[in-house]
Amino acid sequence: MSSRQTVLAALELMAEKNIGAVLVVDAGKLTGIFSERDYARKVILKGRHSNDTLIEDVMTRQVITIEPQQRLEECMVIMSEKHIRHLPVMEEGELQGIISINDVVAAIIRDQKIRIESLESYISGSPY
Repeated sequence: MSSRQTVLAALELMAEKNIGAVLVVDAGKLTGIFSERDYARKVILKGRHSNDTLIEDVMTRQVITIEPQQRLEECMVIMSEKHIRHLPVMEEGELQGIISINDVVAAIIRDQKIRIESLESYISGSPY
């Protein structure tokens, strides 16, 4: 999504994709992120209108990113300490994707389930 698009366009995309944030990319570079929190705090509470407010006027410009090799536990710590729900993934200055707090929690739950099943098998004497 471009920073020159309206907040309404971002909200429509977020609703269509059932996501809580969109990355703002200008000339192929990550320039910001626009989230539901930005909408609530910088549009609604300020009395602005979605159809005539540009994303560049309300987006978060200081985007915290991660690299693909970072572990889920690190992502969870970053999200918790910074009070954020989305982390763009960058590799050598190029945007690779984004993970959300839901992605992190789901992966940790899967990992814990596998560990529990493995321990249960070990305790019961069953082969892995």
